Formats: sequence, structure tokens, C-alpha cells
Amino acid sequence: MPNLDMTGADVLLPEGVVQSTLSFADGIIVPDTVGHKVDLTGYLVLPGIVDLHGDGFERHLAQRRGAMKQMDAGLIACEAELAACGITTAVLAQFVSWEGGMRGLEFADRVFRAIRETNAAVVTDLQAQLRFETHLLELYDGLPAKLADWGVGYVVFNDHLPHDRLREGKLPRRLNGQALKAGRSPQKHHDYMIALHERQAEVPAALDTLCPQLAAMGIHMGSHDDATSETRADWRSRGVTLAEFPETLAAAEAAHGAGDSVIMGSPNVVRGGSHNGNLSAIDLIAMGYCTALASDYHYPSPRRAALMLVDAGICDLAGAWGLISSGPAAVLGLSDRGNLAPGKRADFVVLNKRSRRIAATFAGGQVSYMSGAIADRFIG
Repeated sequence: MPNLDMTGADVLLPEGVVQSTLSFADGIIVPDTVGHKVDLTGYLVLPGIVDLHGDGFERHLAQRRGAMKQMDAGLIACEAELAACGITTAVLAQFVSWEGGMRGLEFADRVFRAIRETNAAVVTDLQAQLRFETHLLELYDGLPAKLADWGVGYVVFNDHLPHDRLREGKLPRRLNGQALKAGRSPQKHHDYMIALHERQAEVPAALDTLCPQLAAMGIHMGSHDDATSETRADWRSRGVTLAEFPETLAAAEAAHGAGDSVIMGSPNVVRGGSHNGNLSAIDLIAMGYCTALASDYHYPSPRRAALMLVDAGICDLAGAWGLISSGPAAVLGLSDRGNLAPGKRADFVVLNKRSRRIAATFAGGQVSYMSGAIADRFIG
């Protein structure tokens, strides 16, 4: 593990951007120089990106249906992409859903075990998030033990059942494709969805029992796609204090006003709005309601979103970059990272000041990505 003094760069420190020497030793940022200088004139050094939620790893694990043989190789390939995007801590979001297939319990079990086992072999800190469909009532009793076994400390509750169509007796959209992925006939898949829908009245009480158990285990809990302030209040009463991708301003305002964390998707910023017409992340950030941005389905987006917010004059660099570094680190209680203060992990990204492309990424003081001319600075 290298011990280095990086000189000549503009560095985003807690007090702002300054031209400063940034030193690290044994994977930790230190206040004094360590004696091995690297000239980074022309570059910008920023805290490593902490990604709270990303499911872009799925294509690395199964590029085509059934191609799921070597999860460790897929995760290693995914880590290379994460590092190239400046992500030093990555929360990989895996479903356990009625949808089955790559979102079924058996596949999730393999994914979580692979993340736990692969993490020691990569530089990027890989963590896991369980995206749990609330109507899977048969799994509630065993869920705390499974989370402990998997080493998963972050759960987000989802409900993607098409309740309106099921209530009206209409066939769900994309039924045949979903059934194929789940390995069921369309009729059996439809019957299963109806059976889950018909137990809807049982879900709130089951959550009232489950959530305190998870809270006692120290598990971070979030709700997904909150549409109303009442829904957010219900989740908060259960100790679910992270509001992930709220759909409406009312839900986001309710979360922020109560001190909950509000997480939005970076692609929402990059696209200039939600891909499905929900709340604009840019509007939420401008109002000061957004705690953190996540990659969602596109790992290059956090860096791009932060820089776009600066260019648009919505945030200064410290505020924009904080949405993808210190903000998400605080959400997860990761006090050892998120900024470049002495004593923190040496997690940082080196950007070319002119092109603003990522030239190098370090996680825990180790190189996870390096490209182009900057390698001569470190190696030569």
C-alpha cells in the first residue's frame, strides 16, 4: 500500500477547494507529509463517491438469461466499472421479489454470498442492499436471520405489484415477459400476483412487527417511491427513516421536515427529470431537500450529476460533491469516509481539471483505477 504526498492539485477539503498537499499513509489521510511526492498539478482531488444504491451490476452477473455461472468474476468486472466511475464505496441493490428469476430469493442468496466473499478480493468497498417486496409475507419470519447470514445491513421496502390492474381484473402489463423470467406460465404468475394482492390488508401489521426487529439489529431501513406525506409518516413510525426516490414533492417535504434522509437518483439529474415522470431531483436539490444522490441504474451518473449541478449554478462544488460523498456516507453512518479530513480513509478521485474526466481512483489508499498520462506521475 503506497504512502504518498500529492502536491500541486486543487483539493476539495471540508473547508472548501484549496491548492494543498494531500498526504496519506497506510490507507488513512494524515496531516503531515510522508516524504514521497507526486505532482498532480492540473488535477482536482475529490472525496471518493459513496454510492447508496446501484443495480447496474446485474448485467455483469447475467448478461443473458441463464448466464449466471460465475458471480465472482461478474462482481470483479463490476468493480472495475465502479472504480472507473470514481465510486469507492458501492451499495449493490438486489431484489427479493415475487418477480422471481434474477429477483427471486434463490438468486439473491447467491448474490449476497458472492458480495460477501468477493469483497476481500477487490479494492472498492462492496456492500449490499436488500430490496424487499412487502407482500412476500411468507418470508417475514425468517428475514432477520437471513440478513444476518448474508451480512446485509441495509433494507429498502418496495411494493411493485400493479394493484390497480389486479383490483380491476385487468391483466398486468408485461405479464408474459415477467412470467418467462420467473420460470412460470403466465397463468401461474398472474395467479401468484393476485394471491399476494389479496393479502394486502395483512402487510401493515406484518411490517409493524418486522421493522423493530431489523432496527434492533442496527439495519438501515428505507422506503421506496413514497407518493404521499401520510405514507412517509407510516414508514417513519416504524423506524424507516430513509426516503428513497420519493415520487412527489409532498412526500419529499414530509421526509425532509421530519429529519429523514431523502435519496434521489443521479440519472434523474443528468436527464433533467425522472424517466417515468416523477419528481425532479434538480428541483428537490434546489429547495435543499435532497440528502444524497445514488447511481440507481447508471454508474457514470453521480460524477456527471454533481458537475452538472455546479455548471447550472444550483450548488457550489462542495455542496454538489457532498451529495455523492459526505451525504451518502452520513446516511449509512460511515463516519470514516465522505471527506478528505485527516483520519479518514484515503478514498479519493483524481479528475483532470480541463476535461473533468476521472484519471485515477483510490480506495483505502490503494489504486482501484488509473488511466492515461496520470500514471506517469505516480509510477515515473
